Amino acid sequence: MTVSIHYSIAEISEICKTKWIKENQHLTQPEFLCLDSRRINAPEKTIFFALKNRQQNATQFIKGLYQKGVRHFLIDDSDFSIKNVPLANVLFVSDVVNALQDLAIHHRNQFQKLPVIGITGSNGKTVVKEWLNQLLQNTASIVRSPKSYNSQIGVPISILNIRPQHTLGIFEAGISLVDEMAKLEKIIQPKIGILTNIGTAHDEGFLNKTQKLREKLELFKNAKVLIFCANDIWIKNEVLAFQKENQGLKLFQWGENEDCHFRITTIKKNVFIEDSDQGKSSHTNIEGIAFGKSYSISIPFSDDASVENAIQCLCLLIFRDVAIPEMLQRFEKLEPVAMRLEIKPGINRCTILNDSYSNDLHSLSIALDFLRQQKNHPKKTVILSDISQSGMESEQLYKQVATLLQHHHIDTLIGIGPEIQKHQSIFSAIKNPVFYSQTDHFLKEIQLHHFNDESILIKGARKFEFEKISHLLENKVHQTVLSINLNSLVYNLKKYREILKPATKIMAMVKAFSYGTGSHEIASVLEYNKVDYLAVAYADEGVELRKAGISLPIMVMNIDETTFEAIVNHNLEPEIFSFRILHAFEHYLQVNDIEKYPVHLKIDTGMHRLGFLEHEIDELSSLLNLNKFIQVNSVFTHLAASDEESKDEFTFQQYDIFIRCTNAIEDKIGYTFLRHIANTTAISRLPQLQMDMVRLGIGLYGIDSNEKMQAQLQNVSVLKTTISQIRKVPAEETIGYGRHGKLLQDSTIATVRLGYADGYPRSLGNGRGKMLVACKLAPVIGNVCMDMIMLDITGLENIQEGDDVIVFGENPSLPMLAVWAGTIPYEIMTGISQRVKRVYFEE
Repeated sequence: MTVSIHYSIAEISEICKTKWIKENQHLTQPEFLCLDSRRINAPEKTIFFALKNRQQNATQFIKGLYQKGVRHFLIDDSDFSIKNVPLANVLFVSDVVNALQDLAIHHRNQFQKLPVIGITGSNGKTVVKEWLNQLLQNTASIVRSPKSYNSQIGVPISILNIRPQHTLGIFEAGISLVDEMAKLEKIIQPKIGILTNIGTAHDEGFLNKTQKLREKLELFKNAKVLIFCANDIWIKNEVLAFQKENQGLKLFQWGENEDCHFRITTIKKNVFIEDSDQGKSSHTNIEGIAFGKSYSISIPFSDDASVENAIQCLCLLIFRDVAIPEMLQRFEKLEPVAMRLEIKPGINRCTILNDSYSNDLHSLSIALDFLRQQKNHPKKTVILSDISQSGMESEQLYKQVATLLQHHHIDTLIGIGPEIQKHQSIFSAIKNPVFYSQTDHFLKEIQLHHFNDESILIKGARKFEFEKISHLLENKVHQTVLSINLNSLVYNLKKYREILKPATKIMAMVKAFSYGTGSHEIASVLEYNKVDYLAVAYADEGVELRKAGISLPIMVMNIDETTFEAIVNHNLEPEIFSFRILHAFEHYLQVNDIEKYPVHLKIDTGMHRLGFLEHEIDELSSLLNLNKFIQVNSVFTHLAASDEESKDEFTFQQYDIFIRCTNAIEDKIGYTFLRHIANTTAISRLPQLQMDMVRLGIGLYGIDSNEKMQAQLQNVSVLKTTISQIRKVPAEETIGYGRHGKLLQDSTIATVRLGYADGYPRSLGNGRGKMLVACKLAPVIGNVCMDMIMLDITGLENIQEGDDVIVFGENPSLPMLAVWAGTIPYEIMTGISQRVKRVYFEE
């Protein structure tokens, strides 16, 4: 997280009540505050706040940041040595998070006249915030939380974005523990509050739902009004009790009851409206009465959550007395809040990063950081629209945009819109800037062959319809898509880190195309999130990662003589599992005059697949003793049954053998190395086996056979296809090859674009497999074909050709699909064909 600031280092010291432990008055004053060592773009103008948690202390990155040019640091580590930063400013506080929050409180206090809307609840916070921005953006200069920045760290970063030109603030607040909201209330200081709802999110941090609700309500203790749904009598009673304790708070209740300030009279779904741009589209009509006046809106959504979120927005407009007909008509044009930056394969070996959900300075900075992570292409291109409603003078705005692009080393800029075109001279430092007044002008002149081997960020406000550009540049393949949620991958990594000892390293398994999810795309995220090692099955997988710019140490688990050259040329680290391989690799190193090449020894402690046996350890150790060609970086073994509690005795026998072997090797060769034995399940189920490093595999993707750990993980992958045809088939007819799918009644059959060539197991035919259609599971009927599958959708309503079908995701889950197929999730994941398009996204 990085934010622009306007405070000198002396002012920051005073506001945050710091102690100077190193002072240099002659340095350039900071212009940016950064919390993430990976996202620093202007080092000499940045102050780094070194956060720490149970797993790591960010002060460990200060030496590297200093070498890159950072000269301002704020820390809370009393053991930090200033010897490595001789020319820096170093401020010490008792707690960095508190210091960040104190700075945000000070900043908020400079804008006491700014009306601020504060939003909290279990779900819907971000949607309500973004819809209010869509509805109000032409009536006010709005500052709001970027994306879902609503945490103890995200809220202060959001507040620090307030500038004098802003006339309205909209900020969301989320909590997961008791006493967290009190500090957020001091930071946000909302005058208008919106409580969305209370669900199960973060239940584990509270004694019960009542305690959680009361904690959330603390956001509004100094507000003038609170808008909330009064349909739930429990919520209503708690809010009324809260009001009694805070006499200055007025309530704006909405719901179906007569005593509501806005009483809903009608909610009518699936109303088709003729749209000049899109033809007929389905809407929901909402009508109600407030203060004796009738209000009516129509929204292009039919799900209950969207209806509730839209009513929250309507009530805010009514309270602010801006619910005029022109404003109410804007509800018809509300856009879905698809807060995700998608990574897709593009034409001519390009990678497309589509982030056309919003376009403002902060979200641009986030997207550019993500673009920089993509190391598979050295060339970076940005297609950028006008930035509207920034509240800044255009020249100042685009100077900041140009600075961002330069700091991120953008090679090519394609600017689209009258404003960015008018200020094109500001972008002269970019190598290849090109400008168009409209999207259609660009589309008419585009030369697709000019885009080759580059990462292309598409960042535009919705009105510029950049989805047309994305569609044009995408590689058109299969309508079956495997979506990979990179946020969930990082979340799962964090969950495993939380149960590791601080010194234990992580080797992430990215073999077999990262269990079917991707290669460099996954590896770059893991590298960015600072895992210590990667592991692949074969050398060509490691070579591909190196060509994509991955610099982490990579262990290759299965090598032979033909791969030695590739391994050494690409700085890969081989697993040595036999005397034959050891002698052959040592000979290769000797011939090529290469010394101390890193290797990893595999010990066979009972898996009996690969590795040295215990009785071979003395001979192995003797060969490695004083060996100038080979350096042992780690020794490991593979557990055969770590997921089965009934076989723990055998697992600990393996551990005992491993300890004896590694002790013997270390005694003989005279130096230490990393020891690792724990795989995904053992990390959580057998923490005593963590040792120096663990090998984390399928757990990254949300699957762990330890049920307690599984419950904490997030699903990462969704396999989705579409319906190609729907037909009515009478009873007694049969479906598919072999006439195995016999119909017992008149039925509706949907054919979907997926088959066993895509990796859907043939064993799931004839009712054993099911797919999600319109929120209901529809069984597979007949045999699974090579490229198609037939589903029985009899009784499901409003299903059309082209509709999406979920093959696996949350429901049905991948483990559920594996059970139906009589196999394991690994086989399903790794079996997904390469012709299935992978789409990566970050929320």
